[in-house]
Amino acid sequence: MPTIKKFQVTFDCAEPERVARFWCEVLGYVVPPPPEGFDTWAEFDRSLPPGDQGAWFACVDPSGVGPRLFFQRVPEGKVVKNRVHLDVRVATGLVGEERLATLEAECARLVALGAVRERLLPADEDNESCIVMLDIEGNEFCLD
Repeated sequence: MPTIKKFQVTFDCAEPERVARFWCEVLGYVVPPPPEGFDTWAEFDRSLPPGDQGAWFACVDPSGVGPRLFFQRVPEGKVVKNRVHLDVRVATGLVGEERLATLEAECARLVALGAVRERLLPADEDNESCIVMLDIEGNEFCLD
C-alpha cells in the first residue's frame, strides 16, 4: 500500500508576505515562527542579500493537518487563469438558502480583506452553489 505524502501548495506572486497573510485570514492559517536566531521575520529578511529580501513567505495550518502554503516572488505578472485553484470549504453539508447565507457571509468577510467577488454559480442538478472569488493578486478561488 502506498504511503500518504505530505505536500505544500506553492503560489507564484508579486508580494509573497502580503498574499500569505491574506491566505492566513482566509484559511485560519498562521505564520510559523522565524528561523532560530531571529526574533521576527522582518529581522530574518533584513539578513538576506538585497535581491532575496521579500522573495518568499509561508504559512501553515496551526493544527498541522493541512498543507503548508508557500508564496514565492516571480518577475512576471499573472497573465491568464491561475493553474492552481483552491476551493475553500465553508459550507460543506449545507444546501439551499442556508448554504447561500453561509457563502455570502464568508464572501463579505473576504471582500473586506481585499478579495473580489466574481460571480455566484447557482445550484443545478449536479452541484450546490458556490461563489467564484479573486484573491488580492487576482488568483481565482471558490467559496464552496
